[in-house]
Amino acid sequence: MMAQYFALKDQAPDCLLFYRMGDFFELFFDDAKAASATLDIALTSRGEHLGQPVPMCGVPVHAAEAYLARLIKGGHRVAIAEQTESPAEAKARGGKTLVNRGIVRVVTAGTLTEESLLEARAANWLVALARAGGELGLAAADISTGRFEIALLREDMLDAELARLNAAEIVVAEETNGLDGATLRPKAEFDSAAGDRRLKALLGVATLDAFGAFTRAELAAAGGLLAYLDHAGKGTMPFLQPPVRRAVSGHMMIDAATRESLEITRAQSGAREGSLLDVVDRTVTGAGARLLAADLSAPLMDRAAIEARLDLVSFLLADQALRESLRTGLRALPDIGRALGRLAAGRGGPRDLGQLRDGLHQARLLRERLGRLPDRPALLDALLPALDGHGALVDQLQRALVPSPPVDAAQGGYIADGYDAALDELRAMGGDGRRAIAALESRYRDKTGITGLKIKHNNVLGYHIEVSAKNADALMAPDSGFTHRQTLAGVVRFNAPELHELAGKVTQAGAHALAAEAAHLEELVGSALVRAQPIAETADALARLDVAAALAERAIEGNWTRPGFTSSHRFMVEGGRHPVVEAAIARSGGRFVSNDCALEPHSRLWLVTGPNMGGKSTFLRQNALIAVLAQSGAYVPAARAELGLVDRLFSRVGASDNLARGRSTFMVEMVETAAILAQATEASLVILDEVGRGTSTYDGLAIAWAVVEAVHEVNRCRCLFATHYHELTRLAETLPSLSLHNVRAREYKGIWCCFTKWQRGLPTAAMALPSRGWRDCHPPC
Repeated sequence: MMAQYFALKDQAPDCLLFYRMGDFFELFFDDAKAASATLDIALTSRGEHLGQPVPMCGVPVHAAEAYLARLIKGGHRVAIAEQTESPAEAKARGGKTLVNRGIVRVVTAGTLTEESLLEARAANWLVALARAGGELGLAAADISTGRFEIALLREDMLDAELARLNAAEIVVAEETNGLDGATLRPKAEFDSAAGDRRLKALLGVATLDAFGAFTRAELAAAGGLLAYLDHAGKGTMPFLQPPVRRAVSGHMMIDAATRESLEITRAQSGAREGSLLDVVDRTVTGAGARLLAADLSAPLMDRAAIEARLDLVSFLLADQALRESLRTGLRALPDIGRALGRLAAGRGGPRDLGQLRDGLHQARLLRERLGRLPDRPALLDALLPALDGHGALVDQLQRALVPSPPVDAAQGGYIADGYDAALDELRAMGGDGRRAIAALESRYRDKTGITGLKIKHNNVLGYHIEVSAKNADALMAPDSGFTHRQTLAGVVRFNAPELHELAGKVTQAGAHALAAEAAHLEELVGSALVRAQPIAETADALARLDVAAALAERAIEGNWTRPGFTSSHRFMVEGGRHPVVEAAIARSGGRFVSNDCALEPHSRLWLVTGPNMGGKSTFLRQNALIAVLAQSGAYVPAARAELGLVDRLFSRVGASDNLARGRSTFMVEMVETAAILAQATEASLVILDEVGRGTSTYDGLAIAWAVVEAVHEVNRCRCLFATHYHELTRLAETLPSLSLHNVRAREYKGIWCCFTKWQRGLPTAAMALPSRGWRDCHPPC
């Protein structure tokens, strides 16, 4: 056995090996020690190897998913070695032959499809990176839903793209200067010619021309990703939609530091709570929540596409009855995208088919209802065809499946009566046999006079007769007609010829029925996978409707407004509010007071001064978040907003040290600021807070002075710059597009109010209003 174990372990040296032994997955040696520590389970030993006890631990097969989830979260990869033949087949080969085992799957963070291992409201991206022809290619797939993207990047875009995807796993070639924590794979898997062949095979085409003119770097990345999926699935490829060639310039670039600072999809604690996504999300489906997170992570640069999303939100916002009806219908829908992903990966079951049946049926009803509406927006018209077209499949699944199919197919019972006459006959035979066994039990009681006699069944003995130990003597007699099988504490078990004959018929009928159901299941899965792409399009359309209805609901709740867009580089916001801070203050009974922001060519750089806790950072962040929401196709927390599209968003607000990479707080600040100055364009929006702190006063002032001049003269972008260096106000004398503003605090009826004031002009609206006094300001304004 150990020889077999070591041979399998050599195939997956970087994984924990789950070695199937009966009803358990066993781990040995260092794998056992690592799993025992992560799972907090007992570490035992088994025999000896080279004179030393073999460390060992195990988990039951029926609960393996729960343990896998903990191991994956703990940073481990797991190879699953299953028995590939039955003990009877092994015995037929002769002697005491060991049952053959093989690795059937490698479980990693980026290749999960099981419902219990995934977060329902978050995507699970696997990313592959490759360099070829002096270019950098990126391929990304979420195999739980089939989404597949390919992009060509510049080196300075890589950080922002990885931050957007928030990949569960990144795969790179072995000889590449890889990223920290990336999975290394053989360089040969990232060959562009091999990638071209793999893509063609995946899509079943002779040429890729219809999908875009992929570069060598893009093909290399796609090839590396597909090779890794083939390795993880051991030859079973998941469902992937045709690749979308994403132009990086098609969405707002937001680097990792900015995402963390603005807390777009995750708060700085790492939790979803307290983020922009958490405050905005009113979706009622997991797919909608995942799509909303993707929208906020990649705001659009296509004005027509943004307006199309906003038109759909406005349409649903204007009709409350329609919006509520739509959300009620969507709330009842299963996650058909992930159900399809499980079926394609070979890990699905009857319940997933039931989810496809119910979801596609409801989608068709929704299409009929929405199709009758007048004055539909263009995006809704584009979505409606994707909601229909599955009539034949739905009809087949409705006829074939019981109303509530089980998760596990092993026990049968998921094919509906009347679908297969032969299966119905087998079930009847099994049912008649079980009724006959029940009648036999009654006869045996009468015959023996033992009222406590029972006929039971287990996987070891099959059907057997069980009596208490005190009543066993009568059945032990040679002429009793009963054969002793097993003695346990308190009970004795027997068999009888008539029971044996009946049990054989029941077991045989049951086995044939299970085989017939399994054949039907395979047929139904095949029928569903033939329509995998249209089903995935239906799932995407339902998710888009959910997002639009959720954004309309959120706009009503918060009195948000539809943003307008201009071809210039203006950034005009009246009555803007920070959505996260406003929600937090509202929970404590307070009120967030709005503020204006007007960045125009003659006033594109605002220098904001004021006291600590005066609200400068909140003001900076709220305008950045308004840009993110607007270009995502959402309404914004403001009375009015007119924006020129932002191609890159940069935020350097607050900083912390990174000791693991040898960087102090000041070093982190300087690196982030340098990146902004190197990458910001005239179409960018930059927010900078207290640049130059963390060093001596004069050195910090010199740095801040130089940064302001560079932003004004070189980058020429829209910028909000908060500082405590009042000496910087002198720059207004030489920089014509710099505008001076300051934040003040004023007490009004026992309440402190923070507001900004132009030093050239009139005061703006108040900025933030704590609930009761300055000391009780929470969260800080």
